[in-house]
Amino acid sequence: MASTVREAEDQNRFAADTERFRRELLAHCYRMVGSAQDAEDLVQETYLRAWRSYAGFEGRASIRSWLYKIATNVCLTALEPRRIRVLPSGLAGPYEGPDRPPSHGAPGEVSWLEPLPDRWIAPAADDPAAVVVARESVRLALIASLQHLPARQRAILILREVLAFSAAETAEILGTTTAAVKSGLQRARARLGELESAPEDLLEPTDQRARALLDGYIAAFESSDASLLEQVLRTDATLEATPFPEWYAGRVNCIHLLDSYVLGAPGDWQMIATTANGQPAAAVYKRDTDGALRAHGIVVLAPTATGVSRVVEFHDPALVALFGFPGLLAD
Repeated sequence: MASTVREAEDQNRFAADTERFRRELLAHCYRMVGSAQDAEDLVQETYLRAWRSYAGFEGRASIRSWLYKIATNVCLTALEPRRIRVLPSGLAGPYEGPDRPPSHGAPGEVSWLEPLPDRWIAPAADDPAAVVVARESVRLALIASLQHLPARQRAILILREVLAFSAAETAEILGTTTAAVKSGLQRARARLGELESAPEDLLEPTDQRARALLDGYIAAFESSDASLLEQVLRTDATLEATPFPEWYAGRVNCIHLLDSYVLGAPGDWQMIATTANGQPAAAVYKRDTDGALRAHGIVVLAPTATGVSRVVEFHDPALVALFGFPGLLAD
């Protein structure tokens, strides 16, 4: 009986010490692996390992850095046998072939990046600075670029530049030297500079202009009105959708594709506004042959002061449930 009481006390103390870090650890694992579902599993594994070794935690490091050490190494182990997760724009240049509907890639050939529901990692609403930092550190463009870094370089860059751990703390987390951390950070910065285009000043999803752009995009689909997209997309906008390897550059090309092969008739699509990766997003439903509106996927927009610069659609019905929406929508 006494041992049961002690174990319950230990569990309560462990929860009190560690639970407040769960959301930021989830964001960390997502940055590392590019999948919300995998990140959730890796955080569970992190807490399981932390509980098993909690009795031996001696407090030489902070509880936060101790948890990050476990989480980072859990992620590095998980990444060893896996393909990197990408978006279509990470595979090749924009499609310039014959006019035809997009074609699926062969199943299993590519591991696709996944969006992250903002509600999973949202910090306290009374800390607006933390909210902005959290959003900026999971932008789709950044996450897509991070996946192209070698796993340990990715970890070093995230620990140093996103989470602001010192070089010494990062070396402790990764079990390496401070010199190796500094060298790895230099190489990671150089590689990221090659991968990333010029950073964009994206509007916050709470900005009325961003919401107006999302509303316009939703209205274009729900009314099957391609002309509305001209008011939403920038002239240099890009459009990509998993699991289609082709992507499109330029408003004219994007609208032509959507109008010719996607929009269909009014009422074929319905969307529910949400946020993902610190950006405006929507859960997407498509009318099936039986007339039901079934979950189709998640679309994420990159809103700027001059219009949407990038549209990424994730055609995966399971993601709609991940974002907390039903699989079947009533008209």
